[in-house]
Amino acid sequence: MPKPLGELEDAVMSRIWQWNRPVTVREVLEDLQRERSIAYTTVMTVLDNLQRKGWVRRHAEGRAYRYEAVSSRAAYVAALMNDAWSRSDNPTAALVAFFGMMNEEQRGMVRDALRIAHGPGAVPNAENASDSANAPHAANAAEAENAPEAEKAPEAEKTAEPGKTAEAAKAPAAGNTAGDENAPGGENAPESADDGSGR
Repeated sequence: MPKPLGELEDAVMSRIWQWNRPVTVREVLEDLQRERSIAYTTVMTVLDNLQRKGWVRRHAEGRAYRYEAVSSRAAYVAALMNDAWSRSDNPTAALVAFFGMMNEEQRGMVRDALRIAHGPGAVPNAENASDSANAPHAANAAEAENAPEAEKAPEAEKTAEPGKTAEAAKAPAAGNTAGDENAPGGENAPESADDGSGR
């Protein structure tokens, strides 16, 4: 990206961005002179430097030039932020520290910007944050309930008596299967084993 603007360069570019149209040296000079003493040649030199650095383009109009911005102030600020972030050896920590310096209004602006950039569902609403935080736990609970028996086998091995295998620990005692409708061979036994689909 181009180098950050100097103080006078920023003052000139601020006017070009604000007016949002091609400007002459004279127009910028007269506006700057409301707040400081500055020469025509100084403003002309600054604009020529900005053109050489790629911040503005110019075209001839009679005996003078008109200058217009190549990109917006928003793009300039975004480039500065991205450049600063890329210089960090720990970008995540830099973002956390940056967000920590923000007030609630600024954090809201970040959420709004993410929604605009990535769509309405990109960032949860503040009121839904607690639901979103608990969602993984609910999903894990459902997965645990529907897990295939093969995945639950290690738990049975932990509870098996010494000297017995996990299958032996899970098997019902002899003589107790007659009254169990769901026992292997019983009236309501499933036709096939759980395929692990969770249905």
